[in-house]
Amino acid sequence: MDLLGSILNSMQKPPSTSEAEKKAMKKHKEALERKQKEEKSILSKFCKRIEEKISDFIKDGNKPYLQFDPMDQMYRSVIRDVATTAGAQVYSFGQEGVDRYCVVYLKDKGPSEDELEVRRSGGIWDEEKAIEMAQRRIEMEKEAALDNERSRKRKHDKEQLSGTFYKQKYAHLIGEDAAINAAQKTNMNKSYGEVPSENKKDLRSIEQTMADIKAKKVKKAETEKLPEGI
Repeated sequence: MDLLGSILNSMQKPPSTSEAEKKAMKKHKEALERKQKEEKSILSKFCKRIEEKISDFIKDGNKPYLQFDPMDQMYRSVIRDVATTAGAQVYSFGQEGVDRYCVVYLKDKGPSEDELEVRRSGGIWDEEKAIEMAQRRIEMEKEAALDNERSRKRKHDKEQLSGTFYKQKYAHLIGEDAAINAAQKTNMNKSYGEVPSENKKDLRSIEQTMADIKAKKVKKAETEKLPEGI
């Protein structure tokens, strides 16, 4: 017998599985199969219940949304599959493993920006919250309109006073707004005495002015040529 054969013969054979161990393994396998069967049955019943809820929600057509309680990802995936198949929209909100939940909406009536903002921040969305958010949005729009109007007015004032002395000389020292205010106080009056200054402006063109001057010269020359006593 060679050395290898001697070593193999000296090694102990693996212990055979006892009858008790075989029974324990069989029992464990049966328990596992039974648990899987129960979970499958629970999931099937859950799926059927979700199908009924979503179907009723779509048929009703008046409710703004269908909200479900927080649940594990496996059950949320069932809701998503059923809702998508039925032609509805579905959103998930909340923290995974803590309070994440699904909300189903009709195909043509999805959530508003206000609702998404509230739900994504962990808030509760209801009719009272919807009114509050709508009022806040109106106030924000009003404030934005006022800001635009103020900005437009400031721009207009700057354009009107862009060439004034104060703006050019003092804007870099006291600030542009202060310079504009100072310039407004130093603008000349629109009238002198009882006649508006606008009426005192010579509105004639250069050609008309030259023609008038020439006519005056001709008239003066003709007057000087007349004999005395006439």
